[in-house]
Amino acid sequence: MPANIKLHQLRAFVDVARQGSIRAASRLTGLSQPALSKSIQELEQVLGARLFIRRQQGVALTDIGDNFFRHASLVLEELRVAQEGVQQRLGLAGGRVNIGVGSSVARTVMPQVIDQFHREYPQVRVRIVEGQLVSMIHELRQGELDFTINTYDQRHFDRELSYEQLMEREYKVVVRKGHPCEKARTLAALQHCNWTMPTPKGSYYRLLHDLFYERGLTPTVPVICETFMACTGLVAQSDFVSILSVDVIADPILSRQLVALELDEPLPKATFYLIQRRDTTMTPMSAWMAQLFRRYCQS
Repeated sequence: MPANIKLHQLRAFVDVARQGSIRAASRLTGLSQPALSKSIQELEQVLGARLFIRRQQGVALTDIGDNFFRHASLVLEELRVAQEGVQQRLGLAGGRVNIGVGSSVARTVMPQVIDQFHREYPQVRVRIVEGQLVSMIHELRQGELDFTINTYDQRHFDRELSYEQLMEREYKVVVRKGHPCEKARTLAALQHCNWTMPTPKGSYYRLLHDLFYERGLTPTVPVICETFMACTGLVAQSDFVSILSVDVIADPILSRQLVALELDEPLPKATFYLIQRRDTTMTPMSAWMAQLFRRYCQS
């Protein structure tokens, strides 16, 4: 970092960029709007470039500002990790751990990991983001997530990330109890149904599209559900069809509402990985949580 760029200027810039306005950043940080404006003006003078376009309803990043934001936010996250790492190694186990998990992991392995971690380190704050890897790439790259437990599409390998295989899980087609196709045995028998799945830009669900394509089938997917609750709620109360992990289907509550179809064609298994930025070092607390995921995923 150039010597004439000060840390408070970077923090002011990143906070305003994330909030989209100086007023919102002021409420978040407790700093006055004039103080934030001054810090950003000083930073723009140091860089010799305009970082924001001022608008009536807030601010927007310029092209240069957007590029600088990616670097500045990563610098701040690396400093946070480094500072917390020192404190944790001195026995001052504070700070926070930021993780991402796939929906099936959130319903199965994650609760056990978080429960044990919190009992051991109750003063460490934990942030959990649920979703597919595609929705977490930005936060992983920026250091805002320490790691994610998720599936990924090997055809879209990201060289900035490292992938450690943890477990495989079986998936099945699910419908509500009493669904007209509850006795279906083939994918072709479900061709006319309305399906709901996460975005096909994801990882495991891309494999499913390939599976349909190989059989000359084109499922109708009029509804994309990006959250587990939306997906299971829709399937349980309508004739929509979806695909879920067998671990999730075995949940005592869901098993009373959903039926896993026994198809003649097995679905591909989903492989879950511990995914993190290749060039980063975890804090001791993040590393311990990753170790707990390894333990519970492989048990």
